[in-house]
Amino acid sequence: MIQIIQFLNDNEAPFTVNIYPFLSLYDNQYFPLDFAFFDGTNQPVIDGTTQYSNVFDANLDTLIWALKKAGFPNMPIIVGEVGWPTDGDKNANLMYAQRFNQGLLKHVMCGKGTPMRSGAIEVYLFSLLDEDAKSIAPGNFERHWGIFQYDGLPKYSLDLSGLGQQNTALIGGSGVKYLPERWCVLNPEATDLTLLPDSITYACTYSDCTSLGYGSSCNNLGLQGNASYAFNMYYQVRNQGSTDCVFSNLAMVTTRNPSQGLCKFQRMIANGHADRSIQYHTHLAIASAGVVAVALLYL
Repeated sequence: MIQIIQFLNDNEAPFTVNIYPFLSLYDNQYFPLDFAFFDGTNQPVIDGTTQYSNVFDANLDTLIWALKKAGFPNMPIIVGEVGWPTDGDKNANLMYAQRFNQGLLKHVMCGKGTPMRSGAIEVYLFSLLDEDAKSIAPGNFERHWGIFQYDGLPKYSLDLSGLGQQNTALIGGSGVKYLPERWCVLNPEATDLTLLPDSITYACTYSDCTSLGYGSSCNNLGLQGNASYAFNMYYQVRNQGSTDCVFSNLAMVTTRNPSQGLCKFQRMIANGHADRSIQYHTHLAIASAGVVAVALLYL
């Protein structure tokens, strides 16, 4: 590790680190919730004569101290990824994501720095869009870091200047065209549900059902809702193909939006008459580009 740091130093390159306060909360049920954010805590962490009110500063200063101890006290540091997911866990939601990201931008833009290093902090917000094909090995939240929805519409208001400006809603994509108002749901008249578990598994294997997980936005739908959500995600990913809402004759197409509260049943973006597989992989490629594109916001 010291050799890598020496190489960076010799070439006047920064040290890049990813800081995810959300993961501290996700990995430890006893982690103090307020300490993950930037708007104060009743239980600050005291390190000698230094007081920390948020884990972001504490993590960054841990790195600064380690570099100093290794003989590189002035090495520049870039936070290459930092953000908060909006779904896929009980602590991954729109309210917390907006609270964290807005607090982060206000914190880094004020130029105060951390207790160990004053001055501006260079960060790259993760991420621009959700990634619906990303591995969920770490958790279902991995597909939901975007500040924009899959269709380019903002998930919540965010003042990117960090200066507390009013009327600073993110500007979403315009002229977005969707597939027809059709959704695939579990047929309420279906009586033989023997193949339903396998059908749900198949649908979720080839689409994204992470919003159905514990604490997620679609967590409380019940049997009918869970099956319908899974069927519809597959149906939309397949661009509403006429043979893609069958599922052993358990499914049916409806023109009535089955969304419930915060749980949205999506309609896919219309992509003309391109081949279905090309459309699907184009959608995934756009989502995967989120981490790259978000960096452009700060150039």
